[in-house]
Amino acid sequence: MPFISKDWRSPGEEWVKTEEGWEKKKILECGRQGIQQENMDTTTTRCSSLGSFSTEQISFSGRWLDEEDRENLMSDNLGLQAFHSKKTGADGAVQPHCHITIKCTREIAGFNGLSDAFKRLDFRSAVHDVRRFNYICKLLDLLITQKLTMLSGCAQKVLFNMLEEVAYQVSASQQNIHMLNKLLHQLRVMVDCACWGRPLGSTLLWEQHLRTINRILSIANHIQIREPGDDVFPKLQNLPEECVREVLLRLADHKDLESSGKAYSVMRHLVDEQRIWRELCRFHFTPQQIDFVLQSCSPQIDWQRIYHKLRKSFGLREEYAEMIQLCRNCRCLFWKSIGHPCIADQDPEFQEKLENVDKSSLHVPIPPQAFLKFFSL
Repeated sequence: MPFISKDWRSPGEEWVKTEEGWEKKKILECGRQGIQQENMDTTTTRCSSLGSFSTEQISFSGRWLDEEDRENLMSDNLGLQAFHSKKTGADGAVQPHCHITIKCTREIAGFNGLSDAFKRLDFRSAVHDVRRFNYICKLLDLLITQKLTMLSGCAQKVLFNMLEEVAYQVSASQQNIHMLNKLLHQLRVMVDCACWGRPLGSTLLWEQHLRTINRILSIANHIQIREPGDDVFPKLQNLPEECVREVLLRLADHKDLESSGKAYSVMRHLVDEQRIWRELCRFHFTPQQIDFVLQSCSPQIDWQRIYHKLRKSFGLREEYAEMIQLCRNCRCLFWKSIGHPCIADQDPEFQEKLENVDKSSLHVPIPPQAFLKFFSL
């Protein structure tokens, strides 16, 4: 028997036209794009990341709504905006977060989209944060070298846009040029690895990707290191030896140490000090690992040689100023410094259950390798 009365079921997702194509409106809620412009016939609609409906532009299932439908849908939209206002930060911006499905069961069936997660966590804007830059670059490194051919077209598009943001950030900050060059070299190798003479995927899509890659290469080729002017004082060469040593003690990569030794004579002398390499060993490795390698060494200890033995045996420790966190309460990924709208903060009954729980164990840090395991790649 046909259903005669009004059908209030949702016809699907709301889509918004952006500069990069059509995007789901709920994805743009956590994105960096505050206002989107859309041309509809002779009128122009501007909607914020939360969106706004006008009574003249609402369509439903291919037909125009009557007055009663418009009023009901407008009231639903106001309720939705009120709900989202609870999730905003102090400055009114939506906190970037992404709900994920940890485990699929008969009752819970879900799929985690990588491109949606990138947009919800606002990775493109996070590139310009010095604390999150290394984390995102490591994630791009893993995607380019291991997962590029497994990504969907939308995920590839977001990946190249993020890489373009990295190029703009490196060009503006004059820092981490070696990381950009490494990513571009790996990308060039992966693109050259063709299947039947061309990369996998749509020809039209890859033409767009190649245009983006050419823009990134153009940005990288025009980066020039600007030396500080003569009026800038003090320069690195003017610092006392003790200060330069403290700078070297805070470097966590042996390649940075070796490059620093090529800068000028004082650094070259300090890099050869045993203390520099001993502290680097203690940062990356446990005392048990260090003792294990020391047992097989000669009485005269060379900490630089010991460091390279430890590196080859156990690998280096990954350290990031900020990482993605997983909330065990609401199964949500978020940036630690920004936070997220957690169910524990909104439900008093849920808060009572957490009185005897260690609050620090509710948020789990997610390294880049673990982040990719949440997605079907």
